[in-house]
Amino acid sequence: MSTSTKRKRVSEANSARNLRTTLDWRLISLAGASCWYLLFGGALARADWTQFRGPNGAGVASDANPPVQFGPENNLLWRLEIKSGHSSPIVSGDLIFLTTFDQNEKRLSVVAIDRHRGEIRWERAVDAKEIERGHPSFNPASSTPATDGERVVAYFGSYGLVCFDFDGNKEWDLPLPCTKSYAGNAISPIIADDKVILYRGNFVDHFLLAVDKRTGTELWKTLQAEPFHAELACTTLPIVQDDLLVIHGARAVQGFDIETGEQRWVTKCATTATSTPLFVRGRVIVAAWNKMGEPALRPEFPDFPKLVEGHDANSDGVIQQSEFPRLWIFHRPEGIEAPENGASIRFRSVDRNNDEGISADEWKRQMQDIERFRSGYKNHGLLSLPADSDGVLADDEVVTLESQGIPEVPSPISDGRYVYLVKNGGQLTCIDLESGERVYRKRTGGNGTHYASPIIAAGRIYIADGRGRIVVMTLGETAKMIASNPMSEGVYATPAVLGDCLYVRTHSAIYAFKEDGK
Repeated sequence: MSTSTKRKRVSEANSARNLRTTLDWRLISLAGASCWYLLFGGALARADWTQFRGPNGAGVASDANPPVQFGPENNLLWRLEIKSGHSSPIVSGDLIFLTTFDQNEKRLSVVAIDRHRGEIRWERAVDAKEIERGHPSFNPASSTPATDGERVVAYFGSYGLVCFDFDGNKEWDLPLPCTKSYAGNAISPIIADDKVILYRGNFVDHFLLAVDKRTGTELWKTLQAEPFHAELACTTLPIVQDDLLVIHGARAVQGFDIETGEQRWVTKCATTATSTPLFVRGRVIVAAWNKMGEPALRPEFPDFPKLVEGHDANSDGVIQQSEFPRLWIFHRPEGIEAPENGASIRFRSVDRNNDEGISADEWKRQMQDIERFRSGYKNHGLLSLPADSDGVLADDEVVTLESQGIPEVPSPISDGRYVYLVKNGGQLTCIDLESGERVYRKRTGGNGTHYASPIIAAGRIYIADGRGRIVVMTLGETAKMIASNPMSEGVYATPAVLGDCLYVRTHSAIYAFKEDGK
C-alpha cells in the first residue's frame, strides 16, 4: 500500500472517529454536566486512582465528590507524617501507595497506607547504589507508582522497576542504570493489560520498555532515536487508547503499537518531555513546552557597541570578565526554589582565544551560535494531533491551539469540551476544543512554581501550587473561584481522588480530606 493511500485511509478514519466522538459528546452533554462519561482512553474511567492522575493519566474522577473546602483544620479525616518525596499518591481498594526518600539515610522506599485510618501498612526499601541527582527542587522519590488492583509497580531513577503484591511481598524487580539528566526524572510507569510500560528519558539510555507485569520479563524494548542530552527533565506519562500507546518524549510526540513497540507515527517538536498528553475526541492533546519558552518572551541581546557602551568600565574597547553582565539565553523567573532558573551566557564560551577579553568578532560569533541554538526550539504550544495516523505527521495534521501560557510541568486537562492549562504564577488558560479559540486566561490566586497537575472532580477543577495553596474553580466558559485552601507547606504532588475523599501530599505529610471529616 502506498504512503498516499495509507494517509487517505488514515484521514478517512480520523474523520469518522472525530464525527463519532463529537456525536458522543453532544449526547453526553444532553444528560447534564454531572455525566462524566468522556471516554478518556476509550473506556469508562474506573473508580480507583491507579496511576499518576488516575485512569489513563487524564486527571478526571468521573464518579467522585471530594470536599471543596479543606485544610489542616478543615474537613480533615486524617494526617500522616511521611518521609520526603514528590510522587503522587495512588489509591486502590483500601490502600494508598506512594514512594519516599529518607534524606538522612539516603533510602528509597515504597509505602502502603491504610486509606481509612491513615496508618502505614508496610514500607519496603530498595537497595540503590547511587542516588539520582537533579534540580534543587527535585526529589529522588518523584515517580508515581501504578497498580492493577493486585500488585503495585514503582520506578526509581536511582534503581529501576520494582513490583510488590498488596501484602508487601516482592514479586520481581528490574534494576536499571542510574538516570542522568539536568533536572532529574519523574517519569512514572503505567500498567496496561498484562504490561508495565516505562518511558525512560535520560542521558544514559533513552528507550520505551514493556515488561510482563507478573514477572518483570522484557516483552519489547524500543530505543529512542531522539537524543535526550539537550533536555531538562522527563516527567511525562505514557497514555493508551485501544492498541495505541502515545508518549510525549524528547523532541517528539510518538504513537506506538502497544503489542510490539513498533512506532506508528511521530511529530517532531523541540519540546521537553514534561507534560502528559490526553486523548480527547480522537485527538492527542499535548502541551509542548520547550526550555526556551515562548519566542516572544526570549531575552534580547545588545549588539557589541551597546555592550561596550554599557559595561566597558576601563574604556579599552573590549569586555573583560569583571565587566561582563549576566545575559540570559533563557530565563524562567517564576520559580520559588531557584528564582534564577535558566541559562546565561558564560564569559569563557565567548572568549574563544582565551585572552581575557571579548572582542567584537567574538561577540558576533557568539550571537550566531545562540541564534542557531534557539532556532532548534521553535515549537512551543498546545498541540492537537490525530490519534490515528501513519509515519511522520504532515504539517497540516498538527494543529497549534495556543502558543502562550504553556505550562512547564503541569499536564493539560479536559472536560471533553474545553482543555485547561495551568502555568507558573497561577495562570489558568481555557481553550474551546470545538472552535480552537481561547475562552479566557485568568489568575487563580495561586503563586510561584506549579509542579502538581490539575485534576477534575464533580464539575470542579482543583489546582495546587508549590507553596501549598489549592484553588477550586468551576469549569466551563466562566471560571469562578469556589475556594482557596492553604496547606501548611508546599504541594508538588498531584492530589488523588476516590469517592468523596481527596488525598493531598505535602512535603512532609499526606492528608485525607472528607466532608465533615467523617
